[in-house]
Amino acid sequence: MPDRYRIGVDIGGTFTDLVMLDTHNGRLYNEKVLTTPADPSLGVLEGVTKILGAQQVSAADVRHVIHGTTLVANAVIERRGAKVALITTAGFRDILEIGTEWRYDTYDLFMDVPEPLVPRHLRFEVPERIAPDGSILTALDEAAVVDVVRKSAATDVTAVAISLLHGFRNPVHERRVRDIVRREAPQHVVCISSDVMPEIGEYERASTTVCNAYVLPVFERYLRRLTAGLRKMGIDRDLYLMLSDGGTVHESTAAAYPIRLVQSGPAGGVQATSAVGQSAGLDNLLCFDMGGTTAKACLIEHGQPLRTTEFEVARVYRFKKGSGLPLRVPVIDMIEIGAGGGSIARVDHLGLVQIGPESSSADPGPACYGRGGQDPTVTDADLVLGYLAADSFLGGDMRLDVRAAEVALHRAIAMPLDLPLIEAAWAIHETVNENMAQAANIHALEKAKKITDFAMVPIGGAGPVHACNIALKLGLPRVVCPPGAGVASALGFLVAPAAFTFVQGGVVALEALQFDEARKMLEGMQQKGIELLRGAGGANVLPHVSYVAAMRYAGQGYDIEVNLADDLLSAGNHAGLRRAFEQTYQLQFGRVEPDMPVEIVSWRVIVTGPPPAVDLVAGRPPTGSGEARRGERRIYFGPRLGFVIAPVYDRYKLPAGSRFEGPGIFEERESTTVVPPGARARIDAALNLVVELPTDSAERIQS
Repeated sequence: MPDRYRIGVDIGGTFTDLVMLDTHNGRLYNEKVLTTPADPSLGVLEGVTKILGAQQVSAADVRHVIHGTTLVANAVIERRGAKVALITTAGFRDILEIGTEWRYDTYDLFMDVPEPLVPRHLRFEVPERIAPDGSILTALDEAAVVDVVRKSAATDVTAVAISLLHGFRNPVHERRVRDIVRREAPQHVVCISSDVMPEIGEYERASTTVCNAYVLPVFERYLRRLTAGLRKMGIDRDLYLMLSDGGTVHESTAAAYPIRLVQSGPAGGVQATSAVGQSAGLDNLLCFDMGGTTAKACLIEHGQPLRTTEFEVARVYRFKKGSGLPLRVPVIDMIEIGAGGGSIARVDHLGLVQIGPESSSADPGPACYGRGGQDPTVTDADLVLGYLAADSFLGGDMRLDVRAAEVALHRAIAMPLDLPLIEAAWAIHETVNENMAQAANIHALEKAKKITDFAMVPIGGAGPVHACNIALKLGLPRVVCPPGAGVASALGFLVAPAAFTFVQGGVVALEALQFDEARKMLEGMQQKGIELLRGAGGANVLPHVSYVAAMRYAGQGYDIEVNLADDLLSAGNHAGLRRAFEQTYQLQFGRVEPDMPVEIVSWRVIVTGPPPAVDLVAGRPPTGSGEARRGERRIYFGPRLGFVIAPVYDRYKLPAGSRFEGPGIFEERESTTVVPPGARARIDAALNLVVELPTDSAERIQS
């Protein structure tokens, strides 16, 4: 059957994950290969070749490949982007360095800030001025623009970012500058802020536009290599990519706005978590995504993840908000809460165990990989503790070197702290778990959520290993471990709908809002979204359209997102719109200010296609025959319990309805789930491993 298969591919810091869906019978197939950092497309092509070969599928039968990548974020973090020039309004040349003048560390007199992507000698000013209401105060000096473009063309610049004052209210000057750049320097890539981020915030808008220009040539080259490689193997179909807000788009749209892919992999994991929750009958979930490099958390409420438009990349200090380059793009609201399996452990100057932020990555990888790595990592500690097995990692395709892990742990942790080897490994495991539990709890509190109302869904290769320990620290009653958790982000690409978010800024007092004008603007954005979805292959698609207004009390520096019902906009009711704002504000902050004026900062229109039909219950392969219990293994649960003998199960042979008492080790090719003593576990209809944890203090002490 032609067009029968869809493939999701996620490039992580250590592994490239693949999931293939047979749309004829709903079956899902998984694969993992090592990431190729020098050229990530090579790992993708290797993985696609491998999964097609394993299932004896012809490349001609693949309908499309959906892809998520860390390439965009890594290009900014590692400063491997294009040479960019910035053209801005006279007087705003130093906006990238001035920023908002907000200090992320008030008491650090020598505080480091990220170096701008554009050096000062490549930042150019042109005479022009747009007023806050969009009127023209000073006409654009086109002769000055020509002079600036010729100066930049005489350098080694390959991309130009254009961000003019209040350009989001009236883009006429930005578009004219773009036309002149294309005429005078047609070899340059050009990005304008009114396309990339048409919102208030001169610094954030300039930063986002510069970042988009910075990664665009790199991303275009990568797409060309990848699509050429796919076509060479026989997949002559369009490529689709996952955006940071959880929607998928055609490669042509992604190529225009690559900065919107900065969180594409983690966004796929969140979409997969939502689908897993649906299969388990749960809609309030804590997505815990622990891969090879980082660990992230996201709250999913009523089946929908929380979203935001604020994100930072390339932080000077990993966990200090404000120390990175700000981006204003639609993203799923995830927080980086800790390290990944490949994160390096060391003893700091205070004699404390420090995990990360450095990672062993895929090359050379953790010491136990046997590829030259000398530093101990979280994965090495998990191996020594008995949570991982040397002979069954990646289904036995990759044998782990226990001795190398022990040597690395002894040299870097056990010997400096004068600890037995097993306690050094436990120190790493417990430190990373405690750090992640605290960060996840704070994240929930900041969102005015009670974390114990959520069930955890661990994904990523290392997620199920650490999930139950972290859930116990958080007081969560339930952990739902899906099959193939290690490739969940790739699965998320297959279950995510095609979607795109349009934004238009412009501060207006609520009482002065002209509903007719607002509706006309929103309808125009909606039509663009429908055309975009239909142009990507959904000619008969019936999209879902949702409207969001970013609102605040007049004088506030921050806004909140208010979901707007269709009838609210059509009614033209100012009082109704204020009530919607106050209900959202009350929920987040516990109070409202009835006499304070309200203003609208920006509008968003989210156009979403129908979700793909993926049945996780039908899609799981039937359980294999034979004995599911592989044997037993000594695993370490800390100084109080010490070593415990735990049965080891082959996850693929466990039928729905199976029940277990902890402790237990459940192994599959993509990940390993560790169930602690005192817990109860069962296999549900979708083959999720549902772990019920002790809920009262007495049970927790006993376990």
